[in-house]
Amino acid sequence: MNESSIHPGRLVMVDIQGKTLDAATAAFIRDHQIRAVCLFRKNLGTEAEVRQLTRDLREAMGPDALIGLDQEGGSVVRATFLPQAPSAMALGAAGDEALAESVGAAVAQGLRGIGINWNFAPVTDINNNAANPVIAERSFGETAETVTRLAGAWMRGSLAAGVACCIKHFPGHGDTHVDSHLDLPTVDKTREQLNALELRPFKALRDLAPSMMTAHIVYPKIDPAYPATLSRRILGGILREEWGYDGVVITDALMMKAIAERYGYAKAAVLAINAGADMILAQGSLDEQAQSIQALHEALGSGALTAERVRQSAARLDRMARAYPVRFDDYQGAQRDADDALMRRAWAAGLSALRGALPPGLDQPLRVLVQDLVPTDGVSEAGPTGAQARALFDGHRDVEFVALHDIAALDWTSLPSDGRLNIVVSTHRARYGEQARRWTPDLHLVLWNPFQALDVAAPTVVSWGYADGALAALKGWLQGAAPAAGQSPVTLN
Repeated sequence: MNESSIHPGRLVMVDIQGKTLDAATAAFIRDHQIRAVCLFRKNLGTEAEVRQLTRDLREAMGPDALIGLDQEGGSVVRATFLPQAPSAMALGAAGDEALAESVGAAVAQGLRGIGINWNFAPVTDINNNAANPVIAERSFGETAETVTRLAGAWMRGSLAAGVACCIKHFPGHGDTHVDSHLDLPTVDKTREQLNALELRPFKALRDLAPSMMTAHIVYPKIDPAYPATLSRRILGGILREEWGYDGVVITDALMMKAIAERYGYAKAAVLAINAGADMILAQGSLDEQAQSIQALHEALGSGALTAERVRQSAARLDRMARAYPVRFDDYQGAQRDADDALMRRAWAAGLSALRGALPPGLDQPLRVLVQDLVPTDGVSEAGPTGAQARALFDGHRDVEFVALHDIAALDWTSLPSDGRLNIVVSTHRARYGEQARRWTPDLHLVLWNPFQALDVAAPTVVSWGYADGALAALKGWLQGAAPAAGQSPVTLN
């Protein structure tokens, strides 16, 4: 086989800059035989605009096109106009396998209607580190059993509904203190320790998963030289040779600082494919994306990358694209309404009360402290607004709202002792820090990162997210009209 047999662009997933496919990008896709595009929030306008964009992409890329995005549920969703799925940890708190499967199917039905055939979900990381800055409620829980059972159910639903899943982030991002978007994390565990926890869901679900996404994390006791994304010992050794995994392996974004600042686009692209990945996620300008493609071309020409390795990856990608083709099913009317109702039921089933939390009386004077604005961090959607938090108390008759620029800077001693019940409503993702240990609210409502419950010793209700269904369930509880019967799948006491 010669280099010209398969164009290296077939192994590169790109992103695009706008909400429409411009002529230059369409030409770039055709010229480099790109068959995969990842969409982000910046690309998604109205539902009709997204359908037109994916139609145009499908025409430019051909019948084996792969159009992907992150539609995990909770705070990591891109198509926000679709029925809003619960976070993985909300499903973990509900603990219902059939519910998780139904949610996975409903997510896929929505995506199929807008021309998406590859969803970078579910997360199979085990969040056993309360300080984890990037996973948290994106995980189903802190045990391998919980994650395997519920992620497997979610995935069965999605696959049956016609959208390819991608479990992530192999071999496990749940025990990190560092966000790999910003730096290169290290997990200093032995293979035996990884076998006992992090690797278990990936191994158990490998035959079901059509694809896996890699983690930009160094595991020095396995490969001290390279992060998993670029490691032959991890991708080629554990995943391919030991486990016999023959599905698609895609890298997490090479533009993330964990990779880009240490290896550069070009070198990382070749290292990843040689390590055992099939597709690299190369975001950035057309010039930056072209660097990755050119690097693969040059590696083929020099023999640093073999034609057989390229052919093998292309075949895996072809197989997945043909099993899960791009479709544009009608997703309006009764099915969509039923899926929206399902998502709301699932959010409500996960609502969890801790430390004896009880709803305040409707006539009880309240003081509600909330940060008004939480912008997006680029991974998650923007957090809930102060207006959404205030709406939770529409049924209460005497509420004083205190709007904060930064809730973590709250000085508890500044609050008057006037008989009002003090309620802290958390709308942001980061842990509070040490000063929160001096707070003494009568009630703590956690709308995002559940591990904030560890920072404040107070009766607490955790919603695991801030979608409409999560907020509706919490509002029902505050008014004494709905239960909070979920059981936390992570240790919060």
